[in-house]
Amino acid sequence: MNTTDQVLLEKIKQLPPQRVAEVEDFVDFLRTREDESNLTRTAGKASEASFSEVWNNEEDAAYDRL
Repeated sequence: MNTTDQVLLEKIKQLPPQRVAEVEDFVDFLRTREDESNLTRTAGKASEASFSEVWNNEEDAAYDRL
């Protein structure tokens, strides 16, 4: 465990139980948000190949140069 982890744990230990529960909820929220962001990026990458024929055409090339 690094120093930052230790400092954070000490701060959490000093909180009343209700606040610790709030910290836990917030951490869960952040993890969920990160998971959703990763899922969105992964889905976007996976769909690139499927859409490449639609996106890569001479008619839309002008938009690529913007």
